[in-house]
Amino acid sequence: MVTAVLTASRLLVAVSARSLAAVEEPLTLPQFRMLVVLDAGGPLSLSGLAGELGVQPSTAMRMIDRLVTTGVVARGGSAEDRRTSVISLTQGGRRIVAEVTDRRRREIARIVDVMPAGQRRHLIDALQAFAEAGGEPSVEAGPQPHAAW
Repeated sequence: MVTAVLTASRLLVAVSARSLAAVEEPLTLPQFRMLVVLDAGGPLSLSGLAGELGVQPSTAMRMIDRLVTTGVVARGGSAEDRRTSVISLTQGGRRIVAEVTDRRRREIARIVDVMPAGQRRHLIDALQAFAEAGGEPSVEAGPQPHAAW
């Protein structure tokens, strides 16, 4: 089972890398992951964002500095504590998350279309259980060309 999931994860990483490479602003997968976390959870403090990403605050700060420079995240003060910075996604950052997610969705749909129809239902159940077990929030529903899966 682990080998099958590992193999599938390689495919999904390849899909992710291709989707990300098509964006005009070059981003690494970890930087994009930060944008996704901010898109899903809203503005976060440095420590909160580092915790969500599972990295040290100094690592998160370097990523934030780069993303602020490119204009996809903004750093602001907290209303509750002026000593705390709050990191939020800009409109450009939201656009990138939506664009990359849409590209991924289309490529995954093409891959799933090749699968035998009888196996698709099992794939849905298994992947939902896998994502839940790993604590990954569901991707918000976008255009669903294959709602019958």
